[in-house]
Amino acid sequence: MEAVNLNKKECKIVVAVDESEESMYALSWCLGNLISQSTTNKLVLLYVKPPPPVYSSFDAAGYMLSGDVVRALEKYGSDLVNSVMGRAEAICGKFGSNIKVERIVQSGDAKDAICSTVDKIKADTLVMGSHGYGFFKRAILGSVSDHCAKHVKCPVVIVKHPEKI
Repeated sequence: MEAVNLNKKECKIVVAVDESEESMYALSWCLGNLISQSTTNKLVLLYVKPPPPVYSSFDAAGYMLSGDVVRALEKYGSDLVNSVMGRAEAICGKFGSNIKVERIVQSGDAKDAICSTVDKIKADTLVMGSHGYGFFKRAILGSVSDHCAKHVKCPVVIVKHPEKI
């Protein structure tokens, strides 16, 4: 893997964001430590929605789901995206104005969506928060950051929240 020059004229940094405080802390850390005021920085906020459930006209108990329920679930997902991105953009607004912010929203398995998006847009760096799961939780749930660190082609910065250290 070749070295990445973060002091080049334009730098594209992807920050994976979600509902967690850990991801918002990672974004703040990135803005304070990786963003240079002497370069044109492109910050890509990447949010991955869980895959949409497959709706049938009947639920598990055999009752018919109304269109209102389906629309309410879809609206909730959309509101969640807007909430997370709004929080992330508010954090970006507290740092310099030399940052171009782009939103990308994907759907599916987080680790696959993050890896494919980072490779597709040819990011210079991926920044992610760590939930700080222990061995057993990580073994059961898996670790998105570990997977991404092993599979993307750019450097990955995994930021631990100071309260979790």
